[in-house]
Amino acid sequence: MAEAAEKGLVSQDVAQEKREQLKQLFPEVVADGKIDFEQLQRVLGDWVAPGKERYGLTWPGRAECMRVIQAPSIATLRPDREESVDFDDTQNVFIEGDNLEVLKLLQKAYFGKVKMIYIDPPYNTGREFIYPDRFQDPLDTYLAYTGQKDEKGRKLSTDAELSGRLHANWLSMMYPRLYLARTLLRDDGAIFVSIDDHEQANLKILLDCVFGSENFVASVIWQKVFSPKNSAQYFSDDHDYVLIYARNKDVWRPELLPRSADADNRYANPDDDARGPWTSSDLSGRNFYGEGSYDVQSPSGNSYSPPRGRYWVVSQARFDDLDKDNRIWWGANGSNMPRLKRFLSEVKHGMVPQTLWKYEDVGHTQEAKKELLDAVDFESTGNVLNSVKPTRLIRRAIQIGTRSSEGDIVLDFFAGSGPTAHAVFEQNKADMGNRRFVLVQLPEPLAAPEKAFSTIADLGKSRIRKVANRIRAEQSGSLDHAECELDLGFKLFKLDRSNFATWGGDARQVADFAEQLELHVDHIDPDSGAEDILYELLLKAGLELTTKVARRTLAGKDVFAVAGGALLICLEKQITPELIEAMADAEPLQVICLDEGFRGNDQLKANAVQTFKARATQDDEAIVFRTV
Repeated sequence: MAEAAEKGLVSQDVAQEKREQLKQLFPEVVADGKIDFEQLQRVLGDWVAPGKERYGLTWPGRAECMRVIQAPSIATLRPDREESVDFDDTQNVFIEGDNLEVLKLLQKAYFGKVKMIYIDPPYNTGREFIYPDRFQDPLDTYLAYTGQKDEKGRKLSTDAELSGRLHANWLSMMYPRLYLARTLLRDDGAIFVSIDDHEQANLKILLDCVFGSENFVASVIWQKVFSPKNSAQYFSDDHDYVLIYARNKDVWRPELLPRSADADNRYANPDDDARGPWTSSDLSGRNFYGEGSYDVQSPSGNSYSPPRGRYWVVSQARFDDLDKDNRIWWGANGSNMPRLKRFLSEVKHGMVPQTLWKYEDVGHTQEAKKELLDAVDFESTGNVLNSVKPTRLIRRAIQIGTRSSEGDIVLDFFAGSGPTAHAVFEQNKADMGNRRFVLVQLPEPLAAPEKAFSTIADLGKSRIRKVANRIRAEQSGSLDHAECELDLGFKLFKLDRSNFATWGGDARQVADFAEQLELHVDHIDPDSGAEDILYELLLKAGLELTTKVARRTLAGKDVFAVAGGALLICLEKQITPELIEAMADAEPLQVICLDEGFRGNDQLKANAVQTFKARATQDDEAIVFRTV
């Protein structure tokens, strides 16, 4: 039967196909190769109490994580044009806010679009990490913490040692974020996670749960220091890890690393072979090969057989063909043990990544600190982050996980001081790439007050600006016009409440029935600006935050033309028949207007519906019209 199946002589196993689809869609419900249907029910929102447990990672609070994941966000991302750099043209994004809420908000617009994720999460070394996921009111928690909800503000944090749940709190913090992050990855995307020994073992199993153990790629060892710590009580802690998982390992492949001069210098051409420089390799191996036991004779007449316990790796016929093609090296005198010639012109154009990353190749912790000090003017040394990573380390990940000229998105939702943005800039500069980044950072207060900035998010923005200015200065005298086209800006967004009043049908939300009715009419925050509303609508429409937007004047009114005019957004509070006709004449695919623009004129709104319905686009489709 197996042979018949391989030849395609039997019908397709439909049940197996469905199981494989489930594994791809929900790797977190697979344990021991079987579907955990209770976990599948939880993932789908059909809540059930935990039943019989199978192999896997569990901790107090894991079941609750699914509630956190499924709790909808009522927040928005509010643009900040003043703090941005090149707001209208940049393809880079920096977001201030709790990354759990932000990841939820990015789902529709960035689903399946991110090529690579790099994160350097809190290492859970016993100190506080500030990500308290109260799923009942996550936005309230964030606003209170950042001081936006009341004058006092609150520092809500999770202290692992005091709570007595050393690993559970950290895992409950990480699981929802990794779960949501996975959905943003492209099918050919991958995630790179820096971690140390405090949580490496747990993180490995957690990533197995979220991404599927079959999508594990590598556990990289990063040599983070350049000299041993002789003061260590037990061992000098010289390395951290970078865990790498693919969204779909069958599709994802690492990019080859550039060949180094040292690698190329291993090739020479002592016999003036027309095919160019070459190096030689052993022709014997330890694995048994039935055709690998025979004697060969060198040009000088010496006879050779494989060393004891080893076998030639090719058959005698193949050996003779290689020898005739001058691909066997017998030594300068023609009397040595044969070796296989491998030509530089025939090897891969790059080098396959290795799992050991040495500090001389990718940097160390002291280099990371120096980079931060060079990029940020600190008043207090207490604000210099100890956990920052060197840009060369992140650049190595970027080289492996992205391509230079395809506009790949690099996401970092534990952005810290912004080394990932720094690395993207530097790598784009090195290979003239057009990669773009999306960074997310909680505006966590610094240890000591600074005049120029007060939070880690501020620190990151300051670093990005200074690095960008330095690169511009370096390029100012360059004659290469292409270098001037590097995107060195970023759009800043801040997590905040929605611009639209939420309607939940709960009488406790409003004082009386009249106020409930009023929510349907005056449902927009009066303090919200046009761009605030615009970008919330873009997110809800599934458009990226860097989508091109142009302001047009139609029938004397302002209209936002999105994605070259495919979408028109009108935020005018007094819509006229002339404006409706003008928008229809523009032949967009979709039109969005405010309900408030039709206040008291139901006939005009009905006419608008019919006008857009009757007008066809270039694809002979009716224009989609809706109001908010």
